[in-house]
Amino acid sequence: MAKKAKKQSGGTPATVALTEAGVPFTVHAYEHDPSHPSYGEEAAEAMGVSPERVFKTLVADVDGALVVAVVPVAGSLDLKALATAVGGKRAVMADPAAAERTTGYVRGGISPLGQRKKLRTVLDSSASGHATICVSAGRRGMEVELSPGDLAKLTEAVAAPVGRT
Repeated sequence: MAKKAKKQSGGTPATVALTEAGVPFTVHAYEHDPSHPSYGEEAAEAMGVSPERVFKTLVADVDGALVVAVVPVAGSLDLKALATAVGGKRAVMADPAAAERTTGYVRGGISPLGQRKKLRTVLDSSASGHATICVSAGRRGMEVELSPGDLAKLTEAVAAPVGRT
Protein backbone atom coordinates (compact mmCIF):
# COMPACT_ATOMS: atom_id res chain seq x y z
CA MET A 1 0.00 0.00 0.00
CA ALA A 2 2.95 2.35 0.44
CA LYS A 3 3.65 4.77 -2.33
CA LYS A 4 6.53 7.20 -2.31
CA ALA A 5 5.96 10.75 -3.48
CA LYS A 6 8.64 13.25 -4.33
CA LYS A 7 8.27 16.95 -4.95
CA GLN A 8 10.01 16.67 -8.32
CA SER A 9 7.68 13.87 -9.48
CA GLY A 10 4.44 15.81 -9.04
CA GLY A 11 3.89 15.21 -5.35
CA THR A 12 1.71 17.61 -3.40
CA PRO A 13 2.48 19.01 0.04
CA ALA A 14 0.10 16.31 1.38
CA THR A 15 1.90 13.40 -0.28
CA VAL A 16 5.28 14.85 0.65
CA ALA A 17 4.15 15.10 4.31
CA LEU A 18 2.99 11.47 4.24
CA THR A 19 6.24 10.29 2.66
CA GLU A 20 8.37 12.24 5.13
CA ALA A 21 6.37 10.78 8.03
CA GLY A 22 6.91 7.26 6.68
CA VAL A 23 3.17 6.60 6.65
CA PRO A 24 1.83 3.98 4.23
CA PHE A 25 -0.63 5.45 1.73
CA THR A 26 -1.98 4.91 -1.75
CA VAL A 27 -2.57 7.67 -4.29
CA HIS A 28 -5.73 7.48 -6.38
CA ALA A 29 -5.82 9.80 -9.39
CA TYR A 30 -8.79 10.35 -11.69
CA GLU A 31 -9.85 12.81 -14.36
CA HIS A 32 -11.61 15.70 -12.60
CA ASP A 33 -14.86 16.84 -14.23
CA PRO A 34 -15.35 20.58 -13.51
CA SER A 35 -19.09 20.25 -14.17
CA HIS A 36 -19.64 17.66 -11.40
CA PRO A 37 -21.73 19.19 -8.59
CA SER A 38 -19.73 17.59 -5.74
CA TYR A 39 -15.95 17.10 -5.54
CA GLY A 40 -16.30 14.37 -2.91
CA GLU A 41 -19.03 12.41 -4.63
CA GLU A 42 -17.09 12.67 -7.88
CA ALA A 43 -14.03 11.18 -6.13
CA ALA A 44 -16.03 8.29 -4.67
CA GLU A 45 -17.62 7.49 -8.04
CA ALA A 46 -14.35 7.77 -9.98
CA MET A 47 -12.48 5.51 -7.54
CA GLY A 48 -15.35 3.06 -7.07
CA VAL A 49 -15.18 3.58 -3.29
CA SER A 50 -18.14 3.83 -0.93
CA PRO A 51 -18.94 7.50 -0.12
CA GLU A 52 -18.80 6.56 3.58
CA ARG A 53 -15.03 5.93 3.14
CA VAL A 54 -14.29 9.11 1.20
CA PHE A 55 -13.90 12.13 3.45
CA LYS A 56 -14.08 15.79 2.48
CA THR A 57 -11.98 18.49 4.10
CA LEU A 58 -13.99 21.54 5.12
CA VAL A 59 -12.72 24.72 6.72
CA ALA A 60 -14.92 26.51 9.23
CA ASP A 61 -14.57 29.60 11.36
CA VAL A 62 -15.11 28.80 15.03
CA ASP A 63 -15.27 31.91 17.17
CA GLY A 64 -12.85 33.72 14.84
CA ALA A 65 -10.35 30.85 14.36
CA LEU A 66 -10.16 28.59 11.32
CA VAL A 67 -10.71 24.89 12.04
CA VAL A 68 -10.58 21.90 9.69
CA ALA A 69 -13.37 19.32 9.73
CA VAL A 70 -12.92 15.99 7.95
CA VAL A 71 -16.30 14.35 7.31
CA PRO A 72 -17.71 11.68 4.96
CA VAL A 73 -18.76 12.97 1.55
CA ALA A 74 -21.99 10.99 2.03
CA GLY A 75 -23.14 13.55 4.60
CA SER A 76 -22.63 17.10 5.76
CA LEU A 77 -20.86 18.98 8.53
CA ASP A 78 -22.71 19.66 11.78
CA LEU A 79 -21.38 23.14 12.60
CA LYS A 80 -22.75 23.12 16.15
CA ALA A 81 -21.04 19.78 16.86
CA LEU A 82 -17.79 21.13 15.38
CA ALA A 83 -17.87 24.18 17.63
CA THR A 84 -18.50 21.93 20.64
CA ALA A 85 -15.66 19.58 19.64
CA VAL A 86 -13.11 22.39 19.81
CA GLY A 87 -14.59 24.12 22.85
CA GLY A 88 -16.16 26.93 20.85
CA LYS A 89 -19.58 28.54 20.85
CA ARG A 90 -20.36 29.21 17.19
CA ALA A 91 -19.12 27.86 13.87
CA VAL A 92 -19.78 29.04 10.32
CA MET A 93 -18.24 27.93 7.06
CA ALA A 94 -15.04 29.86 6.39
CA ASP A 95 -14.72 32.32 3.55
CA PRO A 96 -13.42 30.22 0.62
CA ALA A 97 -10.61 32.71 -0.13
CA ALA A 98 -9.46 32.61 3.51
CA ALA A 99 -9.56 28.78 3.48
CA GLU A 100 -7.46 28.66 0.30
CA ARG A 101 -4.99 31.29 1.50
CA THR A 102 -4.51 29.65 4.90
CA THR A 103 -4.26 26.03 3.72
CA GLY A 104 -2.36 26.67 0.50
CA TYR A 105 -4.83 24.54 -1.45
CA VAL A 106 -7.68 25.36 -3.83
CA ARG A 107 -11.32 24.56 -3.04
CA GLY A 108 -12.11 21.00 -4.04
CA GLY A 109 -8.48 20.08 -3.43
CA ILE A 110 -8.00 21.09 0.22
CA SER A 111 -6.21 18.32 2.05
CA PRO A 112 -6.07 17.94 5.83
CA LEU A 113 -2.37 17.15 5.34
CA GLY A 114 0.53 19.43 4.40
CA GLN A 115 -1.34 22.68 4.90
CA ARG A 116 0.52 25.98 4.70
CA LYS A 117 -0.63 26.84 8.23
CA LYS A 118 -1.45 23.96 10.58
CA LEU A 119 -5.05 24.31 11.73
CA ARG A 120 -6.90 22.52 14.52
CA THR A 121 -8.48 19.46 12.96
CA VAL A 122 -11.53 17.40 13.87
CA LEU A 123 -11.99 13.99 12.24
CA ASP A 124 -15.51 12.62 12.21
CA SER A 125 -15.67 9.66 14.58
CA SER A 126 -17.16 7.45 11.84
CA ALA A 127 -13.66 7.23 10.32
CA SER A 128 -12.61 4.77 13.00
CA GLY A 129 -15.06 2.23 11.57
CA HIS A 130 -12.92 1.82 8.44
CA ALA A 131 -9.51 0.22 7.94
CA THR A 132 -8.66 2.98 5.46
CA ILE A 133 -10.28 6.20 4.31
CA CYS A 134 -9.63 8.52 1.37
CA VAL A 135 -8.98 12.25 1.68
CA SER A 136 -7.84 14.86 -0.80
CA ALA A 137 -4.19 14.62 -1.76
CA GLY A 138 -4.14 18.38 -2.28
CA ARG A 139 -5.26 18.53 -5.89
CA ARG A 140 -8.61 18.11 -7.62
CA GLY A 141 -8.67 14.62 -9.11
CA MET A 142 -6.23 13.16 -6.59
CA GLU A 143 -6.97 11.36 -3.32
CA VAL A 144 -4.82 9.54 -0.78
CA GLU A 145 -5.96 6.42 1.02
CA LEU A 146 -4.58 5.86 4.50
CA SER A 147 -5.61 4.59 7.90
CA PRO A 148 -7.77 6.96 9.97
CA GLY A 149 -5.32 6.51 12.85
CA ASP A 150 -2.41 7.74 10.74
CA LEU A 151 -4.46 10.70 9.53
CA ALA A 152 -5.44 11.61 13.09
CA LYS A 153 -1.85 11.31 14.29
CA LEU A 154 -0.36 13.42 11.49
CA THR A 155 -2.97 16.17 11.77
CA GLU A 156 -3.21 15.93 15.58
CA ALA A 157 -6.95 15.62 15.03
CA VAL A 158 -9.51 15.04 17.70
CA ALA A 159 -12.25 12.54 16.88
CA ALA A 160 -15.83 13.72 17.34
CA PRO A 161 -19.23 13.09 15.76
CA VAL A 162 -19.22 16.17 13.50
CA GLY A 163 -20.65 14.57 10.37
CA ARG A 164 -24.36 14.41 9.66
CA THR A 165 -26.01 11.91 7.30
